[in-house]
Amino acid sequence: MAINGDPLTGKLVRLRELRESDLPRLADWWRDPALAVQQVTGPVHPQPDGALAEMFRAWSRNTGGDLGLSVETVETRELAGHITLYGANPKDRAATLAIVMGPPFQDRGLGTDALRTTIGYAFDELGLNRVELTVNSYNARAIAAYARAGFVEEGRRREAVYRSGGWHDQVLMSVLRREWPPAGA
Repeated sequence: MAINGDPLTGKLVRLRELRESDLPRLADWWRDPALAVQQVTGPVHPQPDGALAEMFRAWSRNTGGDLGLSVETVETRELAGHITLYGANPKDRAATLAIVMGPPFQDRGLGTDALRTTIGYAFDELGLNRVELTVNSYNARAIAAYARAGFVEEGRRREAVYRSGGWHDQVLMSVLRREWPPAGA
């Protein structure tokens, strides 16, 4: 999927290192209640800027088996989100993926492109065999984006998330190296 030989550039987005200037915007997006209920499985608690900034810094140290990258648009170089692969290990060659896209950048294909670019990087550059994620069942938009990027549902943790007075499933999805790239990608 690499464009012009750059494994971190997709059709619409480029993945790059986290910059200090990214942190205020990422913290604002993470704090947005509409996004928080999609990202967090526990209670949605407001957090101060410093705690959120340190969370993104920790995800983006890019040491050991963890990789965190800011997502920017190719066209305007605007910060659009953040994507993380964590928990990779040499034995199992698997990692878990998490992504947050800012509201102004949703529903434009940027998230799907960021997912495809990251998966390609995971397989072609990092040598992984499996990328997995969990998503709350009520997050239909994310499930659709993950499917477009090649993820398939493996199973569900039934009624694993309590949100807004009700129980919801947590969906486990993955993509394997031998399935990549998906037809039509």
